[in-house]
Amino acid sequence: MSRKILHVDLDAFFCAVEEKFDPSLKGKAFATGGSPEGRGVVTSCSYAARQHGIHSAMPMIQALRKYPELLVVRGHYKDYTDFSRQVMAIIRELTPLVEQISIDEAFLDVTDLPQEAVEIARDLQKKIYDTLGLPCSIGVASNKLMAKIATNIGKSRHTGSNYPMAILYIPPGTEKDFLAPLPINEMWGIGPKSAERFRALGIEKIGDILKYPLPWLQQHFGKFASDLLERAQGIDNRLVEEYEGVKSVSNEVTFFEDLGDRQLLLRTIRGISEKVGRRLRHKALSGKTVRVKIRWPNFETITRQITLPQPTDQDKVIYETASTLFLKEWKPGKKVRLIGVGVAQIGDDYQQLSLLDHSYEKEKNLLDALDALHERFGKDAIQKGIQSDNYRSWKDA
Repeated sequence: MSRKILHVDLDAFFCAVEEKFDPSLKGKAFATGGSPEGRGVVTSCSYAARQHGIHSAMPMIQALRKYPELLVVRGHYKDYTDFSRQVMAIIRELTPLVEQISIDEAFLDVTDLPQEAVEIARDLQKKIYDTLGLPCSIGVASNKLMAKIATNIGKSRHTGSNYPMAILYIPPGTEKDFLAPLPINEMWGIGPKSAERFRALGIEKIGDILKYPLPWLQQHFGKFASDLLERAQGIDNRLVEEYEGVKSVSNEVTFFEDLGDRQLLLRTIRGISEKVGRRLRHKALSGKTVRVKIRWPNFETITRQITLPQPTDQDKVIYETASTLFLKEWKPGKKVRLIGVGVAQIGDDYQQLSLLDHSYEKEKNLLDALDALHERFGKDAIQKGIQSDNYRSWKDA
């Protein structure tokens, strides 16, 4: 018997929540995110805004240049978390087999329920909307990969300024044929850079992957080759499961003496980032949100974070993001008592193909080798660079 897997994705979630607080926003082109005066980015945008070329992760100043009439809403971030919890509670009433992969996405395994999968999806979509007033789209398929792709395709077929509230079903046995004509960038986990690499090799559509023998794919994609062949056929045997309560991975350093040296502070952030990355890779996890915690000498503590376009377990990405967040808050000479770095929105590393390019593969191979050396000879056996030893303790969270 084929499995029945649903992928639920809340439509423009942040915007939908904002409309609950301010109904006058309905139908208007607006975006949530940071100030255009700084380095703010679009965290979400209404479908009316998307018709003007606005999209998430776009710098807010660029979005306003593209469409000057765009309304910018600062956002009620605590409320987003609260509504997310309520949505997940409704989902868990249906089945305990729920895997939340971000604040607005989750997989469900409803194989044991007697109803048809599409009927379950329609009922769930209606209940979320009737109870909370939040629209969602749902992909229905026999595995997680296909359910996720079904959601994306269902939403992409929507052209209006209203919420898509799409439901797309991919029947068991049709996965390979469904995928074959899709552009390569529609494969879950293949981002813009990776898509460019595939196209340069003559792979325009997902089905093109199957035209090449495994040795050729291994030559170009290394150990990802076998995964590519399976994904191109719609094969995915992963279970829908929680990650043993792992919500974030973080470490922090408290200095013996308050530190104000820029170089030493950045070295410390680098060292923490490497440890966080190593812990993620050890658990085969990756995360989309990078956080920085800073405690000043007067014990005032602030936390800053940013959500990346793709999940990561890479030291370099974590460090570059964390150091950027830190430098936006720190002034030259200002002393620091504690620094922490964390990664949240945790999920498995299945999406790592989104960074499948030569530089990523080279970095991953290096990190795998370093991880193996650390595992065998201890964490001090080899290091990528010098890090400050001016700290009192590591604290895992």
